[in-house]
Amino acid sequence: MWLPFHIVCLRSQAVCRIRFAAALFKCSRHKDNGNVTANVSLFSHSAGLKAQPCKALLFRKHGNPSQVVQLEDVDLPPMGAKDVLVKMLAAPINPSDINMIQAVGGNEGVAQVVEVGCQVKFLKTGDWVIPKDAGLGTWRTEAVLAEDDVISLSNDIPLLSAATLGVNPCTAFRMLSDFEDLKPGDSVIQNAANSGVGQAVIQIAAARGINTINIVRDRPEFTQLSDRLKAMGGTHVIKEEALRRPEMKELFKTCPKPKLALNGVGGKSATELLRHLQFGGSMVTYGGMAKQPVTVPVSALIFKNVKVRGFWVTQWKRDHSSDGRAFRAMLDELCHLIQQGKLTAPACTEVGFRNYNKALDTAMLPFTSAKQVLIM
Repeated sequence: MWLPFHIVCLRSQAVCRIRFAAALFKCSRHKDNGNVTANVSLFSHSAGLKAQPCKALLFRKHGNPSQVVQLEDVDLPPMGAKDVLVKMLAAPINPSDINMIQAVGGNEGVAQVVEVGCQVKFLKTGDWVIPKDAGLGTWRTEAVLAEDDVISLSNDIPLLSAATLGVNPCTAFRMLSDFEDLKPGDSVIQNAANSGVGQAVIQIAAARGINTINIVRDRPEFTQLSDRLKAMGGTHVIKEEALRRPEMKELFKTCPKPKLALNGVGGKSATELLRHLQFGGSMVTYGGMAKQPVTVPVSALIFKNVKVRGFWVTQWKRDHSSDGRAFRAMLDELCHLIQQGKLTAPACTEVGFRNYNKALDTAMLPFTSAKQVLIM
């Protein structure tokens, strides 16, 4: 028998959830001379008087991440019967991580199971797992997690692909699947095309025979970036300024107008995407890097009947948490694309865990092309 506890900490409107379980009795009991006895735990982590420590990157206050994030020793909670002890292998630094303050930073990453509780049903030692939901805290070396909080994936894919699988590729997959019935030969237009989501959209769409019109901000290395996105399978790569120019008419002579627009920027960029949607198409907003509202022209609603939607992969995961088959099927398909060489990790820079300050500073620089990934 074991009792689960939850602590919810409110820090400047940011909520951090620390799950731990106190193992009160051994899962199996035995008789000794007619008396029933019980051990404290099956596991050395629970049986010892001192909890097992791990290294973790903690936020104690709001501020510049590279200044307020600290590397600390954190005691692991005792393992419960339905828990698994995992060793974190790699965890990326995403923009959403920079914007959040949690007990332990990091919303995604990949870990390896090193120990399992006696009632764990579907995981075994050596399995690779990723979080099912945000807020699990992946910027640490080890963690004791409930089996229900993680989901396994194939461990024969590259480490960086596994570490970056749970957020951006899942976002791209769902937006390409859930809003318009896209067929081979159809088109999708997106801004922030060089982001992690954008790169996943390009590759998943290419695997399905779907054209992508990829919008990026102008920059000194635009040609190199354009070549890289086209090598991934991008059909067209254009600068944001070109959206307002007559040459877009020439583009649509060889490429059908898009059924779907994917907006990760907001502001004027989103409005320009709407202008190029075909009648009845959808614009899906999943981010707002410009920190400006989305303005929808009345004419787009009345005369083009466009649909304006939003998407948050965390909510999708929560909506499907009671039945994990959709999540499982999505991960299996994504892993299959990775195994076929059709889906690769975004450009990444591997950074040793103790060099987290450098990684955080780099992650906040403008025009950062490479995702910083902490290697434990």
